[in-house]
Amino acid sequence: MTGAETSVDLPDAAATLALGRRLAALVGPGDVITLSGELGAGKTTLARGLISGLAARAGLKPEEVPSPSFPIVETYELGPLTLWHFDFYRIEEEKELEELGLSQALASGVTLVEWPERVWAALPEERLDIRLEWAGDGRRALLAAHTRSGHVWRIEEAS
Repeated sequence: MTGAETSVDLPDAAATLALGRRLAALVGPGDVITLSGELGAGKTTLARGLISGLAARAGLKPEEVPSPSFPIVETYELGPLTLWHFDFYRIEEEKELEELGLSQALASGVTLVEWPERVWAALPEERLDIRLEWAGDGRRALLAAHTRSGHVWRIEEAS
């Protein structure tokens, strides 16, 4: 497994949105991005930026992006891509994942997972892990790309 790591300072919500928009230029079908961090660390804000960037990339008007905490999963048809946004904060058993469509998402779309620590065993090893943490008055994103194939996460372009 090869990997690359970088960190990005996020002094405010606008910087977190911008990071998500930059990541939108890097993703394609089959890609998995995980978002971890404490409640309020900016996971949903980064997701909003990613979805907004994908919508713009497809020539679509960006949608308001809710946190999928209540329904657990939201899907977005963004031109040729489908983005599956999972929030596994309330997942109690791994058997729930099939009912939610995780295997379909992994096979066909871009998969964005909040609270991945609840489902690590169900996720592919090849993915981009992003941990958001507090840093002074702002936040910091720690990005770690894991790959074995020819896929290259150009995370330095996102930072």
